[in-house]
Amino acid sequence: MLLLLPLVFFAVGVFSLENGLARTPPMGWLAWERFRCNTDCVEDPEDCISERLFKRMADLMVTEGYKDAGYEYIMMDDCWLSQERGEDGRLVADPDRFPSGIKALADYVHKLGLKFGIYEDFGTETCGGYPGSLGHLETDAKTFAEWGVDFVKMDGCNSDPKDMDVGFPTFGAALAATGRPMIYQCEWPLYQGGAGMTPNYTAIREHCNLWRNFYDVQDNWNNIQGIIDHYGDDKDGFLEFGGPGGWNDPDMLVIGNFGLSYDQSKAQMALWVIFAAPLLMSNDLRTIRPEFKDILQHPAVLKVAQDPLGRPGRRVARKEHIDFFTRPIHPLYRGKHSYAVVIFNRWDMGGVPLTVSFTPSFLGLGDDCVFAVSDIYDGQVLGRFKSGDTIRVKVNPMGVRLLRVNIVQVLKTKTHVDGGMGGDVINPGKTGWRGD
Repeated sequence: MLLLLPLVFFAVGVFSLENGLARTPPMGWLAWERFRCNTDCVEDPEDCISERLFKRMADLMVTEGYKDAGYEYIMMDDCWLSQERGEDGRLVADPDRFPSGIKALADYVHKLGLKFGIYEDFGTETCGGYPGSLGHLETDAKTFAEWGVDFVKMDGCNSDPKDMDVGFPTFGAALAATGRPMIYQCEWPLYQGGAGMTPNYTAIREHCNLWRNFYDVQDNWNNIQGIIDHYGDDKDGFLEFGGPGGWNDPDMLVIGNFGLSYDQSKAQMALWVIFAAPLLMSNDLRTIRPEFKDILQHPAVLKVAQDPLGRPGRRVARKEHIDFFTRPIHPLYRGKHSYAVVIFNRWDMGGVPLTVSFTPSFLGLGDDCVFAVSDIYDGQVLGRFKSGDTIRVKVNPMGVRLLRVNIVQVLKTKTHVDGGMGGDVINPGKTGWRGD
């Protein structure tokens, strides 16, 4: 069955958080998915949530090329706190696992030329059961500023989602009042959507630099595909709100861990780039294999990720096992965009790559253009194609082809492709099959 969707891109509303930050999707490293709430530094000193872990990851961000590639944030998640606030009502890091304190850790990160991120929760307690910010929003914002924090992730456990329309903006205002630039990531729509509420994305974008709106990423393919489908379906219309200064966040990159194959890892990276998503790795930089590191540091892929146009891509067509996504990017030619295109093979029972044929017009890229098409991952030049010319690629099962489709000419006449024409999927594994 073929489903074609209208290729419509919306301008970001004028009411957006303008703190000068996150003009392109932030890139960095976040502890949660890989290291969770491991606080046992006696039995597991190398992997527990501690200043030792964060300093080591910060060092590797620099020495292993991630900083040079564009990753700049080292971010803590839950379970860094003591069980109680200090006598002055301020947050306190666990003294055994963070003996130097958070300010010293932030200073260490800054001396490496990186930026430091921290986690808190809007509720009475964090998801892991540590002190939350409810009733202490202004105090916590001042504390983070004094510690030299550059990025705050605010979760929503142990709180009432109905209070978030006021509470999250209140904390954002408190951050702004400190005078220190801090990216503000909100879990606001995630919890309201989970409670059956319809998130107000106009308000969310007005007060937040990033926002989660779907369940947590896990290190397995079914989970990743579920997130891809949520963004492809875009039922709440949230994609249109992404753009410079404010980004939809499908959660962390789990590339280089245990659950994804090489092709699945390339797929996650490519689709997060298409969605104009933050690229926040959660992996072990000490042990990551070279092929996964290459995916994360691929310069041509990251160039698309950080394209200054900042417009999220969309799923524009589906056929059989194939989903088609496009994202407008630079360069522009006579007012028309170039595009990044993902051809995503969902088939997990195929055994062989599928052969996919399509035209630029089929994807809605324009009926009067000439495009130079190349594969972003391997650099292969596929050639020049008019809007009605057929492009043919093979796509591995649970894998992608990530293409750059640069506009190079605008023609005087248009190419017309009727209805669903211009897209075809062939399974080479069945070319000799004579059964039913």
